[in-house]
Amino acid sequence: MDQLTDVFTAISHPTRRAIIGRLANGPARFLDIAQPFDLALNAVTKHLKLLERAGLIEREKQGREVLISLRPEPLRQVAGWVHEYERFWTERIDLFEDHFRKQQKETVSRTGKVNPKEKKP
Repeated sequence: MDQLTDVFTAISHPTRRAIIGRLANGPARFLDIAQPFDLALNAVTKHLKLLERAGLIEREKQGREVLISLRPEPLRQVAGWVHEYERFWTERIDLFEDHFRKQQKETVSRTGKVNPKEKKP
């Protein structure tokens, strides 16, 4: 799979999004990450492995502990992909607005009446 697919897969689950949200506040130990979830530690490990495969987290050994940190760079790819579609929809909304205004003008020129709700202050 490509990295964007891995990232979308990783962020598709609410538990993994919650883990990302937790790590956005700074690095944490495994048990600190697992604590708020009503999940077996094995399930949390699987979620972390998926996040790691997507490049969204990294582990760093500090003495006897392993700290898990967020790597937000892959989320920029998601933001870029979404932004492309944001431009698409903005263009479509602009075209719809132009069409709607044209229809309004044609109605006014045909009937000579303006809907009071459509009058501009």
